[in-house]
Amino acid sequence: MAVIEKKKGSTRLFPGTVLEALHERIAALRWESALKVFELLREQLWYRPNSAIYVKLIVMLGKCKQPEKAQSLFQAMIDEGCIVNQESYTALLSAYSRSGLFRKAFSLLDEMRSTPNCHPDVYTYSILIKSCLHFHEFDKVQSLLSEMVSQGVKPNTVTYNTLIDAYGKAKRFVDMESTLVEMLRQRECKPDVWTMNSTLRAFGGSGQIETMEKCYEKFLSAGIQPNIKTFNILLDSYGKTGNYKKMSAVMEYMQKYHFSWSLVTYNIVIDAFGRAGDLNQMEFLFRLMQSESIKPNCVTLCSLVRGYAQAGKAEKIRGLLRYIESSDVTVDTVFFNCLVDAYGMMGCLAEMKELTT
Repeated sequence: MAVIEKKKGSTRLFPGTVLEALHERIAALRWESALKVFELLREQLWYRPNSAIYVKLIVMLGKCKQPEKAQSLFQAMIDEGCIVNQESYTALLSAYSRSGLFRKAFSLLDEMRSTPNCHPDVYTYSILIKSCLHFHEFDKVQSLLSEMVSQGVKPNTVTYNTLIDAYGKAKRFVDMESTLVEMLRQRECKPDVWTMNSTLRAFGGSGQIETMEKCYEKFLSAGIQPNIKTFNILLDSYGKTGNYKKMSAVMEYMQKYHFSWSLVTYNIVIDAFGRAGDLNQMEFLFRLMQSESIKPNCVTLCSLVRGYAQAGKAEKIRGLLRYIESSDVTVDTVFFNCLVDAYGMMGCLAEMKELTT
């Protein structure tokens, strides 16, 4: 794990090596291993308590849904004499809220307001709002927004984007639109491509294509430039509603203006043409994907299987299985279940039996 220096019978870790090992584990969210490395770190003669390391560990533990361990580290940080500030409080509050422990999170928020130099800022509130939205605690969200106003803390673009995205996913379109209107009123908060993508995804995903298109035009006229995610949202929305001409138009636009396709883009269009029964286009896109050295995944393969099954092309599925055997593509249970469903749809009972035995 680390380079070891032995001196007079003792074992001592070099600072740079052990810190690198710690940060690697934090970045990979390997919380158990990270805590073990941190314990080794604390045993070293050269160790000095560092608030930044504690905060990174607490944030990691929050992401890994380990709020109790995050609380223990927070207390250890205090015991070691580290300065506790707004950042460290926010890290612990995030750990609580990510696990849905809102009573503790709100209690900590109260504590922050009464602690000098630890007052919650827009980042603190945005984190708590995001967690509340994740757990559909919409009443708490409104309470937090009102509190922000009373505390003189202004929402920023990230806050508004978080609200718009969550309301859209929950199909709370009235709340989403009112949030967008409020955002536009704030001179400091300009909508960006994230705002656009969340709005388009909400309307497109619910089949409101005309509204999606109007919003797209408004965002463009406001000077917001689309990115690859924007086009993926448009492609997916058109594909799932059977608007294949419009989907093809988006594909042509992307080609014309040199937007490189991602794996997600290919998966969307392959699935759409497969559902439409256009196997020639589906297969062409699959070959194009391979020619661009984009490795297919299980989503790609399932879309191909469903397209072939819908067209009753059992021999095509067998050819796809031969391709998988000769490639380094890893398949999972989802793919095998898709395969079973496909053979069942075509009445290929022998193949079904072979897969399930």
